[in-house]
Amino acid sequence: MRLTFDDVLRHLGEFGPYQKWMVFVLCLPGIAHGIRMMISVFLLNIPNHRCAIPGYDNDTYDVQSDSHAHFINATIPYVTRDGKMQLDRCHIYHDPGNGTSEVANRTVVGCQKWVYDKSVFESTVSTELNFVCDDAILATHSQMIFMGGYFFGAFAAGALGDKIGRKKALYLCIISLTIGGIILNWSSNFIMFVIIRFINATSTAGVFTTCFVIALEIVGPSKRVWTGVMVQVFFAIGMTILSGAAYFIRDWHTLELAMAVPVGIFLVYWWVIPESPRWLLNEFRDQEAEVIIRRAADVNKVTLPDKLFDNQTPEIETDDDKPKGNFFHLFTHPVMCIRTLIIFFNWLVVSMVYYGLSLNSDNLGAGSLHLNFLLVGLVEFPAYALSILLVNRLGRKFIHCAMMIIGGGSCILTIFTILYADQSLQWITVLLAMIGKLGAAAGFAIIYVFSSELFPTVIRHSATGASSSWARVGGMIAPYIVDWGKFVGGDFGRALPLLMFGSLSVLAGLLALLLPETLNRDLPETIEDGIKFGREPVHHAPTHEEEKQRGLPLLSIRETTDYDENHSPIYRKPSAPVTA
Repeated sequence: MRLTFDDVLRHLGEFGPYQKWMVFVLCLPGIAHGIRMMISVFLLNIPNHRCAIPGYDNDTYDVQSDSHAHFINATIPYVTRDGKMQLDRCHIYHDPGNGTSEVANRTVVGCQKWVYDKSVFESTVSTELNFVCDDAILATHSQMIFMGGYFFGAFAAGALGDKIGRKKALYLCIISLTIGGIILNWSSNFIMFVIIRFINATSTAGVFTTCFVIALEIVGPSKRVWTGVMVQVFFAIGMTILSGAAYFIRDWHTLELAMAVPVGIFLVYWWVIPESPRWLLNEFRDQEAEVIIRRAADVNKVTLPDKLFDNQTPEIETDDDKPKGNFFHLFTHPVMCIRTLIIFFNWLVVSMVYYGLSLNSDNLGAGSLHLNFLLVGLVEFPAYALSILLVNRLGRKFIHCAMMIIGGGSCILTIFTILYADQSLQWITVLLAMIGKLGAAAGFAIIYVFSSELFPTVIRHSATGASSSWARVGGMIAPYIVDWGKFVGGDFGRALPLLMFGSLSVLAGLLALLLPETLNRDLPETIEDGIKFGREPVHHAPTHEEEKQRGLPLLSIRETTDYDENHSPIYRKPSAPVTA
């Protein structure tokens, strides 16, 4: 019987000092990932604006004097917006010098130049490239294209990581992300901006997905949730850092450089991060895996046998004989197909809600953009704390479903506070939206771990990448739902995105009830294991810590465990005891 990495972990330790250090190092790029994913909230922000007064060279959005106010009133028509009379943002009178009070008879035309409110931002991409009026949709398109890049990157990086190794795939993505983030600062038109953002999205998807997979593959079953959630915590740290940086840096060029340059620090990872030993073992590169395992054993102060793989089955020499898997195996069996579709839908919805609520933070009707965005980031910390505390006690499936339904229900309830509560009670809308974000954040953290545990090792990286790609479909849809609410306008327009996000979240949570629980189970290694997973009696092999607590002899790492008719482990006397 061939030795698996889970067998090694039972004696190496599920979460020893070596794994703790590696998980911490692998979590750090999550900060840059959080910044890159959310920086568009500030880069693409469209502040209040109106048409520039023709011939008025020093025109500004703010009123400078009584004469300036007179020019504004004589040039810019008023329209009803959100139930109030406000200056038209996109049209001017064709004859601004007329000054007649008979405005109904004056010609109104679209303008080609605008002035912007600089009380919040000195400049954004939207103000420099004029993503307003007829071109306002370009800001939404650019966000969709960014998520499209993430879609491609998550899938491509997953397939690349399964093919050439996690470490090489990670490093290529780090290089691309560093260069692309810096070059973005010099974008001078829409085409250049979206192409570079597409590259950045592809790169950050590869960095985050690969770091997550490596971290998950080096820890034991009982620590997978903790590890997966900690990766998400660093994403939230990136969001809070971004909110502070954006508050003090109001020019988009400076903000972009300040957030992009530090990513270059991760170039040292080539000398810091090892290849995933689980992947190496699956590729039959046992000697390379053994070097990494022994290094971990030294750090964890665990003694391993002199010949770690001496009782292995003969090494398979040809690629044709290796157990293989590809993305399409997810759909070749009804069980795998149904589970995969449910997982993909949950990824799509949780991403849509997560990013949609973040992008919608300026449309909640209370508080400033920076404050609302900070709250959106801070609410993730209790979400992750709840995940860590409850998931290993109540199970992945139950907590994921509960978070999706509670978060979705809170979003649905905002329709009552927005439509029927007065302005003094709009803080309740913000509170409900934050509960919705809490549910989405917890759901996002859990679905990463939940789906990764369901997928077999032979396709785990590519399947996780494909799942993450579907999350990007949700991210691509989210800005259009937010803009849909703005197009509808009024109080119902503010409530519409939250109603959509909430309804889909509840549906996804209910569908996830059809998935099997993965708590404290060995990861499936082959496609056949994945099909059988959750359909056969669970055989839990004891962990190293459980053996010591129960006073049972430690198994040799080279021996296997059989089970009696009650599914209890039968212990053999070890030929070469492992000491810890």
